[in-house]
Amino acid sequence: MTSATGLVLTSPRSFEQRSFDLPDIGASDGLLRIEACGLCGTDHEQYTGHITNPQAFIPGHEVIGVVEELGNHAAGRWGVNAGQRVAVEVFLSCRECVQCQAGVYRRCERNGLRTMIGFTDADTPPGLGGGYASHLYLGPDSMLMPVPDELDPVTATLFNPLGAGIRWAVEIPETQPGDVVAILGPGVRGLCAAAAVKEAGASFVMITGLGTRDAERLALAPAFGADLAVDVSETDPNRALREAIGRKADVVVDVTAKAPAAFAQAIQIARPGGTIVLAGTRGTPETPGFDADHIVYKELRIIGALGVDVTAYRQALDLLVSGRYPFEDLPRQVAGFDDLEPLIQLLAGEQPGTPPVHGVFAP
Repeated sequence: MTSATGLVLTSPRSFEQRSFDLPDIGASDGLLRIEACGLCGTDHEQYTGHITNPQAFIPGHEVIGVVEELGNHAAGRWGVNAGQRVAVEVFLSCRECVQCQAGVYRRCERNGLRTMIGFTDADTPPGLGGGYASHLYLGPDSMLMPVPDELDPVTATLFNPLGAGIRWAVEIPETQPGDVVAILGPGVRGLCAAAAVKEAGASFVMITGLGTRDAERLALAPAFGADLAVDVSETDPNRALREAIGRKADVVVDVTAKAPAAFAQAIQIARPGGTIVLAGTRGTPETPGFDADHIVYKELRIIGALGVDVTAYRQALDLLVSGRYPFEDLPRQVAGFDDLEPLIQLLAGEQPGTPPVHGVFAP
């Protein structure tokens, strides 16, 4: 094979299937044959133009695949072998700058946001920089994690949202055994966050959703560690938590998207001295019902969370293998090149119907 196929987003709502020459691989880089790529809220926000990109690019950043070619130096740097199934970290790391040495490689001085998987220029060779493709180019600063043999590629794509659940809901807020945790948003990241905090020893977990679109997800929540699932279109979540356990939450994790009222709810639900994590992008500057004074009155700690890290990803892979939560049974839809766009439109709310909890591209 001398060429690869990629689905390029040339402008909002405009995909173009292209052929790319496979690059020559040297000592410090590699080539991945993509098996599956999970779909994230970021993906459909890129598609609709809510997240802009100045150039044409191949989206997709929750990538699982097999290392097809690998340079000798890259093998040692990444700790993997040719023929091995791996998960790909979204961010790249030079491993040398002050930020990388401190463990916050998301702020790598050489990389950062501009070289993230699923965001790079498709017109700059080799162009294979995202997961909606048959192959992904692995530059020298790539970060790879071996995937256990027990995991099939589609289920393994959950390393990304589950890793996010671990970092956003456990590591960042420093969730402790016995804590009460409220998770706003019952999508795949919300369900993953519920499982993560339950594993961390949370004594009570509430998860919230909104209306018919979230009904199936809320019904699934108990299997992923939730003790209480609340439809906020029918029930005030602050009152529901108080009636259930007589107290507010130690930790509130907001993983909603395009749900501007959620932030005000988070402030209501959090106990005095509690922690609120805003995870991922909001999708809107609006914050109806928000009263900043309550942050002061309660002395709340509010933390933003952008990405994940390899430590959380490795924990996620271990938790997936454990089988303690039915991740392999999540309602999901797998699409190839020809039917990926309708799936993204469904996830974006631009097609009628209820979107799957877990969407996956498989070339």
